Amino acid sequence: MSPSPPVRRLRLGLPRRVFSQVLLMQVAIAAGVAVLATGLFLAPLSAQLDDQAMRRALAIAQTTAAQPQIAEDLRTTRPTVDGPVQTEAERIRRASGAEYVVVMNLRGVRWSHTDEKRIGGIVSTDPSEALSGRAVMEIDSGTLGRSARGKVPLRDADGRIIGAVSVGIEYDSVRARLIHAIPGLFAYAGGALAAGALAAYLISRRVQRQTRDLAFSDISALLAEREAMLHSIREGVVALDRSGRVRLLNDEAQRLLGLDTEALGQPLDDALGPGRTTDVLAGRVTGTDLLTVRGQRVLVANRMPTDDGGAVATLRDRTELEQLGRELDSTRGLIDALRAQDHEHANRMHTLLGLLELEMYDDAVEFVGEVVGDHRVTAEQVTEKIHDPLLAALLVGKATVAAERGVALWISERTLLPDRLVDPRGLVTVVGNLVDNALDAVAGTPHARVEVELRAQGRTTVLRVRDTGPGIPADRREVIFTDGWSTKEPPAHGKRGIGLSLVRRLAERQGGSARVTEADGGGADFVVVLPESLTDPEFTAEPETEPGPGVTRAAARSRALQRTRTPAEEDSR
Repeated sequence: MSPSPPVRRLRLGLPRRVFSQVLLMQVAIAAGVAVLATGLFLAPLSAQLDDQAMRRALAIAQTTAAQPQIAEDLRTTRPTVDGPVQTEAERIRRASGAEYVVVMNLRGVRWSHTDEKRIGGIVSTDPSEALSGRAVMEIDSGTLGRSARGKVPLRDADGRIIGAVSVGIEYDSVRARLIHAIPGLFAYAGGALAAGALAAYLISRRVQRQTRDLAFSDISALLAEREAMLHSIREGVVALDRSGRVRLLNDEAQRLLGLDTEALGQPLDDALGPGRTTDVLAGRVTGTDLLTVRGQRVLVANRMPTDDGGAVATLRDRTELEQLGRELDSTRGLIDALRAQDHEHANRMHTLLGLLELEMYDDAVEFVGEVVGDHRVTAEQVTEKIHDPLLAALLVGKATVAAERGVALWISERTLLPDRLVDPRGLVTVVGNLVDNALDAVAGTPHARVEVELRAQGRTTVLRVRDTGPGIPADRREVIFTDGWSTKEPPAHGKRGIGLSLVRRLAERQGGSARVTEADGGGADFVVVLPESLTDPEFTAEPETEPGPGVTRAAARSRALQRTRTPAEEDSR
């Protein structure tokens, strides 16, 4: 036998769509408010009608007791059906619409009543309060049923109490007035409910358009996915409201900008401080793929305004890419220099071969000594004055590139830097940028020369790079340290205007400074001061291995440099 198909169970619950749920909830709220308002109105209305009926009965009783003839007749006549008291009481009852008007003596004997058979009998309720001189309002049950009553004392001409007057208003008439008012009240409540339902429908339609007819579960899932996506992507995302306050920061943006969650809700200028990064994110600098530097990071920023007047900015970390691009440019320059040296080496080998063939051995020895000596003197000069291997290797490589470009790279006689650098790579970045800028500035000029000076003053390093180029105009000596500012064409790997900004940031991060002035005889003179960049000698001194026989200390260091890989050279691309 084939299995029976599953039975679908009817599931009751809220509809899934936001439109339907909002409409249903608003209609339910409007209906609840209408019912509550109706109930709150009916409760005091019933009490108000009861009070009106009792006051009406009391007023009739007071009017009746105010007639002196009734008090005189009560004293002088007997309680009979056709007596003057009964006649006058019935007249008043019919004129006022009361249910009954009862006149009684001090013993509670009726002189009048709607039911003539009860004349001469004792009243069914206690008249003591009225006979004691007090007016009474109450709702009570008697021989004629439940009624709203008013009782007052009856006085003679001398003001003595001789009886009481009791007037009753039929309670069914009071209830009828209340029931008669309910349909009108319900009509008003229904009109208010209809208006509320219409407003709820219009609001729900607007919500439907704004939420694109999604279900609450879909919106919740989208928010969860949005949070997961924002905090997992490797791009920084910064959202701003229309007032420029930080509305959102994902994890990558916090890392790149050095912020935390306390920045949320703060104005962007207060959270980041003044600078190019703040101007880019705030939209004061326009464009796409804008370069900026935050700390030691090179960032690419793009900003997109939103419909509510705010904006969303994305940040990409290009630090490694910039470093790779600079390494590529530096490697290309070094390859060109090596290629030129290869040609020069071939010419020298041909010369040496010719001298040997001519059996001019002494000249050949002298020629080889001169060639080797040139290179040895350059490496030895650097290593004797600069004891840090990374920095020395950088300057040896730069000297080779400078020679190929027709520039004389000099190491100042005042240069002396011990091997006690706290951050050698940071200083390599600073020196590499400044030397490359100087080589670019003097390239193609007559008698081109770049001089590098590195001195240690206690734990402070002072770097000076002078060139014989055109120099920096006075009005641009601060602008050149701005992120993205450059007068050179951008390279293939990206944009320029980063190197000098990094130089100043690295200096200021260590509490130092970077400035440029005019060099003696023309050209630019860059001075960078790096406090606390050297360690104390007693904590860093290490025994130096003695070189082998016949090898000078400088030559040993030169060989060590040949085994040291040239670091990534930063420039002001």
